[in-house]
Amino acid sequence: MAYDAFLLVSFGGPEGQDDVLPFLENVTRGRGIPRERLEAVAGHYRHFGGVSPINAQNRALIEELRQVLDLPIYWGNRNWHPMLEGAVRQMRDDGVEHALAFVTSPFGSNSSCRQYQDDIARARDAVGPDAPRIDKIRHFHDHPLYVESHAAAVRAALESLPSRLSARLVFTAHSIPTAMNDASGPGGVGRYRAQLLETAGLVAAAAAPELEWDLVWQSRSGPPQVPWLEPDVNDHLASLSAAGLKEVVVSPIGFISDHLEVIWDLDNEARDTAAKLGLAFARAATPGTDPRFVTMIRQLVDERVLAHSNVRHALGTVPTWDFCPADCCVSPKRV
Repeated sequence: MAYDAFLLVSFGGPEGQDDVLPFLENVTRGRGIPRERLEAVAGHYRHFGGVSPINAQNRALIEELRQVLDLPIYWGNRNWHPMLEGAVRQMRDDGVEHALAFVTSPFGSNSSCRQYQDDIARARDAVGPDAPRIDKIRHFHDHPLYVESHAAAVRAALESLPSRLSARLVFTAHSIPTAMNDASGPGGVGRYRAQLLETAGLVAAAAAPELEWDLVWQSRSGPPQVPWLEPDVNDHLASLSAAGLKEVVVSPIGFISDHLEVIWDLDNEARDTAAKLGLAFARAATPGTDPRFVTMIRQLVDERVLAHSNVRHALGTVPTWDFCPADCCVSPKRV
């Protein structure tokens, strides 16, 4: 299939103190989040000068991609500048007709896939009938190079512990409401958790097959009466300590870069929890601009461009597809 541009689509983040609340208002628009909750989350960003690392990380990734892709590269965010609509408008002005979009989330759910697709559709509608067609690259949770980039980081983290043979691997991802998980995948089959379990198993097998591992969750938000995926990473660390465990490697397999949620939830909160429990704690890095991860993106582009070759880089059994069905990852009813 012929494509004449590559579009990086990401979440976005503030780049100064004045950006923080407007950014959070964009993220939560239409959800009726109380002002005091926004102020509490704003404190996480203000702790780092009001700057989320995610935009700088995307810029660094784009520079690496320029070395391996033959397509012009554009970048648009869902929630903060550079905004997706502006990127689509620039592509239109540059004469782009058919772009391939890489979304910076490997997994399928309403928040990690469908909302991005909806935002792309809204941006195209805003630009008008001559907006370029934009196809999203498939989920890549079990791509060999995604798995290996995380596995290499786990191995490096294990080396920093006093005795890796007694360590437990704790894989984390962003929690979502259980109703959203249950609605993920065509017809609602709980694909989000299934993909993450598969990734965790593949990374553990590649990094340290002799060690036990768990999949837990972080970054929960929303009213307490709404069930979300559990256990929370901090609660799980307490359970491990109570069971006599002394060392943990925490690997954020649900994320591709060390953005603010990774830094705050793991490098601050989870690390503090581990210290209070007397657990030796090592946090594995995310892929970022690891050459394996950059090569993975190029391979995903090649897969789509050379669709006739039937080459598909995948280690797991949870299926992925190039074009999502209409009933895939629908939004569950809010409680």
